[in-house]
Amino acid sequence: MTGVALAATVTLVLAVVWAGRPGGPPGEDPGDVVRVGVVEGQSVGGYLASSRRELAMLTDPSGPAVGETWALVSLDAYTASGRLPAMLAGVAVAQVYTRVPLPDARTQVSLIPIYSMPGDVTAGMLDAALVRDREQADYLRLERSLTGDGRRAERLRLTYGNAARTAAREAAAYREGCACVFAAVVRGAPVTLDDIASRPGVRAVDPAPEVRSLDRTEFRPPLPEERGTVTAEPSPQPVPTPVPGVASASPGRLPSSIEITVTSASAGPGGFPAPAVVRSSPELLAVPSETEARTARDPSGASSGASGAEPER
Repeated sequence: MTGVALAATVTLVLAVVWAGRPGGPPGEDPGDVVRVGVVEGQSVGGYLASSRRELAMLTDPSGPAVGETWALVSLDAYTASGRLPAMLAGVAVAQVYTRVPLPDARTQVSLIPIYSMPGDVTAGMLDAALVRDREQADYLRLERSLTGDGRRAERLRLTYGNAARTAAREAAAYREGCACVFAAVVRGAPVTLDDIASRPGVRAVDPAPEVRSLDRTEFRPPLPEERGTVTAEPSPQPVPTPVPGVASASPGRLPSSIEITVTSASAGPGGFPAPAVVRSSPELLAVPSETEARTARDPSGASSGASGAEPER
């Protein structure tokens, strides 16, 4: 009886320990993140060729049968929401990536979850416009708070003023229903994905059968204007007053904000929670922090400015 009791205790302890472990197949690192898309140091041309090869392998009749899979669809130009239903017909669309293409300013990339098209795209753009309005107000507030005449204060005023004008232009474009969509994450049969790859306006279809969960996947679609080798992005200072919603200014990779359980060959992990911004595009202005603005307003901060200190980035 003592032996039986000990065995039961050990079994119970093991069960508790196992229950406390993160989910996922045995041997899978819970911290693993699947990356799909073009990465730093890779040429866009090489990425497009690789995507074509992977798609050809999935649709090869001599290969193993493959069911529906996730894929990253990149467009060859910024596209209006009204064109998406025809371009992506035949697959389930989970999310789209948007950016207001301004020739003289770097703008943020926004991720919009999709239930139905094109209505959700339009709604997501209107949400992004509201966030840009708040960002503009924050930048203007910081610009007005700088009353000094020194070079440091003048530089900060110029930076905040430019950032406010860029945010205003983005908001106006989104409200007008701009042609701003440049990529989408979809799920469909390989033969349908192959058909989409040949449709006008589609630049590449990158199949990702290794994906298991979109919320553990980073998607990095190339921007339509990107042609050469992709370089590491800078790390501009986020909006001084963090604003929740569709557009956080935090740069970096393109994480999914959708949680659907699934399975992809581009780079290795759905439910649809709130939208989230994924990254900034290559020319975003680095905006000084509110701390630096206070330093510029404080006469004692003049020495700091003269020392050559740069804004937080």
